[in-house]
Amino acid sequence: MDVTTDPSAPWLIAGLGNPGPEYAMNRHNVGFMVVDLLAERMSGRFKRAGKAQAQVVEGRIGPPGPLNRRVILAKPMSFMNLSGGPVNALRDFYKVPVEHVVAVHDELDIDYGTLRLKLGGGDNGHNGLKSMTKAFGAEYHRVRCGIGRPPGRMQVADFVLKDFSSAERKELDWFVDRAADAVECLVIEGLERAQGTYNS
Repeated sequence: MDVTTDPSAPWLIAGLGNPGPEYAMNRHNVGFMVVDLLAERMSGRFKRAGKAQAQVVEGRIGPPGPLNRRVILAKPMSFMNLSGGPVNALRDFYKVPVEHVVAVHDELDIDYGTLRLKLGGGDNGHNGLKSMTKAFGAEYHRVRCGIGRPPGRMQVADFVLKDFSSAERKELDWFVDRAADAVECLVIEGLERAQGTYNS
């Protein structure tokens, strides 16, 4: 399955993370970083989304004409493991088909700086994805941003809630920029093209 049967339907791009300044630079918050950059590109400002526990920016991406897409950028404000509720509330409100939902999230099983895009599949132990899948099924797109595995005996929970290291931060702007490009390509040109360009 690629771009859906109704190309005029809006897209919901959900960056996953935890709200609050203490989490802002955590590895777990790379999804927030990507949608923040997308909002900047659209000259949009996040605002509270009605009754949904989320912040949103509404806008359009893509060239003028048939490839121009209506998008809603979202940051759930519920904490990572409860992301499904706010995303589903936004999906209902904006009438977004499940296959037009994109989760942008950190991925432990991919090396740092590597991207992988896919449609559907399991949650691989990621609590944000687990919550989304429970809320509306698994057939949504994922932009998986590799953060690598924790070193030594560090617990996964500790690793994802730590800030990117100083070495990682040297590449972080490039990585977030590339992930934002991948989201735009997915929405405008479809999964197959985006995978061919950005999966590594």
